[in-house]
Amino acid sequence: MSTPMSAREWGVLFVLCGAIFLEGIDVAMLNVALPSIRADLGLSTAMLSGVVSAYVLGYGGFMLLGGRAADLFGRRRMLLFWLTVFLVFSGLGGLATDGWTLLVARFVTGVAAAFMTPAGLSIITTSFAEGPRRNKALLVYAATGAAGFSLGLVAGGLLTAIGWRWVFFAPVILSALILAAALPLIPRARASARGRTDVAGALTITVAMLLLVYAVVRLERPAEGWGWTAAAFAVGLAALAAFVAIERRSPAPLLRLGILANRPLVRANAAALLFAGSFFAFQFLITLYLQELRGWSSLETGLALLVVAIDAILAPTLTPRLVARFGNARVIAGGLAFATLAYVLFLPVTDDWTYAAMFPTMITLGLAFALTYGPLTIAATDGVAEHEQGVAGGLLNTNFQFGAALGISLATAVHVATLTTASPLTAIRTALLVPAIAAASALVIALTGLRKPEVAPEPQLVA
Repeated sequence: MSTPMSAREWGVLFVLCGAIFLEGIDVAMLNVALPSIRADLGLSTAMLSGVVSAYVLGYGGFMLLGGRAADLFGRRRMLLFWLTVFLVFSGLGGLATDGWTLLVARFVTGVAAAFMTPAGLSIITTSFAEGPRRNKALLVYAATGAAGFSLGLVAGGLLTAIGWRWVFFAPVILSALILAAALPLIPRARASARGRTDVAGALTITVAMLLLVYAVVRLERPAEGWGWTAAAFAVGLAALAAFVAIERRSPAPLLRLGILANRPLVRANAAALLFAGSFFAFQFLITLYLQELRGWSSLETGLALLVVAIDAILAPTLTPRLVARFGNARVIAGGLAFATLAYVLFLPVTDDWTYAAMFPTMITLGLAFALTYGPLTIAATDGVAEHEQGVAGGLLNTNFQFGAALGISLATAVHVATLTTASPLTAIRTALLVPAIAAASALVIALTGLRKPEVAPEPQLVA
């Protein structure tokens, strides 16, 4: 039985939950505001897509580097510095009068998120002892991040009704409040950097991730041809191979390859990639269905998805009890089974479905998030040495982000390809196979972890 968390520990957790909530709500609000931004600034479709892709490139390209930087140069320092950068460039986005300013602002905001997110996660995993206390903190943290995305859809609709610039100014205010609370609450710790750093590894993995994410984003634009997409994939994979070769010989590797021998960690990251891909693909498709096919407003769409945020209640209350009783691996598998079911339930959608017909998918998806997101975070950081917690967090968030980009791009590609020969409803139905297959694949990966009991004992959680 663990002792209750102290007031200071709750304060630290509150600040870090604020940071991950900020990241989730920022992304969701922008997605809702895109049509208004296009109308006001007169952006082309390519530029509007570039604004979204710029954040993904910055986030996905620098996440692993951000995780290692937290380990080497100080988690508190990285969190505070990049939170400040996030604040400044969110403000720049709100002041933008052209597409290029907005594109730069979103790219740098994505880079800032790539550094501050693994820093925040690693502060939790190093501030709370492994076991019940850390697990409970991680579940609260993960639930807050997921709730930020769900609530951001509604908040984005409300703020866009006032003016799309508030979608950028609201994160500035929230960032300032989090920063003010973080300064006295986040404990100071000595940076662990010493000796030489792995500059070659940092350069090659950043180039690899930037090119691979760029190639994935281009999948949703088949009309532009496949030449640049294939070239980006080829060079990105070559850079990734070079990174592996460098890490094998480096005396101070950016990513110690031995960490990948942790099978639960690898399974968690693979499942996270597919789980994120499935949800973001579904969110993109249901937005098309509700707004373009059914004529719903952005606020109505956000409210329709609001029930998914039930995980913010269930994750810190129900999930710890389930993990204590059934173990992390079984809870993850159960959550992914719910996710697969949610998407399958939506496959027969028609052009006149009532919300009552959609509700089973929404509530089941909320349960899936409650059972999957937090436990995946636990599985991806359990058994990892303290000096590598930033890297573990960076790996997990890289896979979440890469999965999100991949899911949206594949769903878009299938939707666009089907539209050439079928109706809009048929195109959406066909593309809905992407999230269903991705979630089912994640479930298969999770089930492989149940074939043999884990070496480590199951954690005993106290709600």
